[in-house]
Amino acid sequence: MNVPAIEGGAPLRSTYLPFSPPDITESEIKSVVEVLKSGWITRGKKCEEFEHLLAAYTGAAHAVVLSSATAGLFLSLRIFGIGEDDEVITTPYTFAATANVILHVGARPVFVDIDADTFLISTDQIKRKLSKKTRAIIPVHFAGHPADMDEISRIADLHDLLVIEDAAHAIGAVYSGKRIGNGEHTAVFSFHAVKNLTTAEGGAVMTGDARIAHQLRLFSLHGQTKDAYEKLRAGSWKYDIALPGYKFNMTDIQAALGIEQLRRIEENRRRRETIAQTYSTFFGEYACAKVPEVKKGVTHAWHLFPLRIDFSRLRIDRDRFIAALAAENISANVHFIPVHLMSFYRKIFDFQPEDFPASYSAFLQEVSLPIYPTLTQGDVQNVCEACARLLHYYKK
Repeated sequence: MNVPAIEGGAPLRSTYLPFSPPDITESEIKSVVEVLKSGWITRGKKCEEFEHLLAAYTGAAHAVVLSSATAGLFLSLRIFGIGEDDEVITTPYTFAATANVILHVGARPVFVDIDADTFLISTDQIKRKLSKKTRAIIPVHFAGHPADMDEISRIADLHDLLVIEDAAHAIGAVYSGKRIGNGEHTAVFSFHAVKNLTTAEGGAVMTGDARIAHQLRLFSLHGQTKDAYEKLRAGSWKYDIALPGYKFNMTDIQAALGIEQLRRIEENRRRRETIAQTYSTFFGEYACAKVPEVKKGVTHAWHLFPLRIDFSRLRIDRDRFIAALAAENISANVHFIPVHLMSFYRKIFDFQPEDFPASYSAFLQEVSLPIYPTLTQGDVQNVCEACARLLHYYKK
């Protein structure tokens, strides 16, 4: 019997395999150092260059880079006038920021469960949750797989609703021949440290509307009619406050990092896809495992590889499984703890775990495996072998 390390066996690896380290090369380091030496480090020309490159890459008319995707979601709701007494439909199977921003603008999040076979918001259940107060839908492109935007758009058009795409995971994804960010709706990317493209912290809003892009820039810098770079030009000190804005801008240091990351985004996505195919082939042989599916007409960004395991077939639960992988020197994670399970949301809305049964079931089964460009084939094989060791050892 191949005894797992957590049960006293020898660990599969001698060194620890991290879950999702940033992929930083000498190009990123050089670009950031150049900005540090340039005499200008906050929002300026590098941010503008990054915005142009993001728009060109996605096909969007406008990109506005910000301090985070959370800021982008919040400002999008704010600019479109979502507020008190409004309801915004979204999924509980997401990071809490998606729901938090709805509360920040004074609206009420209305959760809709995911489809049982996917991690994506159920369009059938969206229709059931519509009310006279519904103003917007925030679909989440979980793990890098786009939601059913054709059907969501049809629902939105029929009921005159705003759609804001939570595309935090989805830069590089394609839906119906268009890159995410180039659809008819506002889309928000995340550039957090673990994302496919990172600026350490940061995000961007993609829009086809020049007015919205202008409003985003105003709101992100206190409502100033000029940013700091423009104000410091000779004789250009005068500015106005057009509205009471926030401080949500990106810096040129971050943008320099992002520009270099963007140059490799397709190469990195393809490597992620190769890893995902290896995992899918391997775990497809196990009756207790369910690999993520890719819908027709979709190019998956593979920010995550969310494996589902039917732990009722094993003598171990999900938490112990992850601990056992850690004992083999392999990191794994869970995405996500559904928002309706969080103490704040349970207290305010009196949610129970079974209120969203598909989300709750997925949460209990989900294990996110390492998937990033710098994984070697040997690393990927180690992940497969470690999981196989556990699946065989703990099989009922």
